[in-house]
Amino acid sequence: MAKSGRASRTGSAKADTASATRQALVDAAIESLRFDGFAGASARAIATRAGVNPGLVFYHFGSVADLLLAGLAEVSQRRMARYSAAVDAATTPAQLVRVATDIFREDLDEGYATVLVEMIAGAGASPELGAQVAALIAPWREFAQRAIEAIVAQSPLAALVPVGDAAYAVVALYLGLEMLSHVDGNREPALRLFDQASQLVEVLGALTASSIRKDSQ
Repeated sequence: MAKSGRASRTGSAKADTASATRQALVDAAIESLRFDGFAGASARAIATRAGVNPGLVFYHFGSVADLLLAGLAEVSQRRMARYSAAVDAATTPAQLVRVATDIFREDLDEGYATVLVEMIAGAGASPELGAQVAALIAPWREFAQRAIEAIVAQSPLAALVPVGDAAYAVVALYLGLEMLSHVDGNREPALRLFDQASQLVEVLGALTASSIRKDSQ
């Protein structure tokens, strides 16, 4: 029985070590995408950042591409949790735009936009990788649609906004703004668009509410 207990503890320790190594490699892959770019995110570069042997990249993930996808998935999960909490606190379309503005800044400041941009750039050379990156982006359209439905359904804009199309447009615009801001290093044009969107939403809401009041009289 004692031998069995020791074997169990040894197996558990090995599993913990393997899990810690995998997480270290995922974190290192994210950092490598941020600072080395897709082209520079080699097994050696990632392993050096993680402080492990490069062979462990292939042992745990099979390929560098699969490790980089795991890094993108990790970033997506982190940001989904952050977005969900922030969006849940918004109760009007204008507040939703302000939330998007704040998180847009975070994405740029913390390098999350860079990770996505680099993976999209790398996917351009590989149809298979492109399909996998697209699959990781797809849940964001569903998230955007749920967020818009929850807010717009309670506002006078409900009759004006085709929610599915709006969600697609929001995600496409958001990704495009992050890519442009990353490439040219200037976020100010994007932030001005967010400010204008916030003002437009408030104006449309006021006009629609006024129209509804007139019709009810």
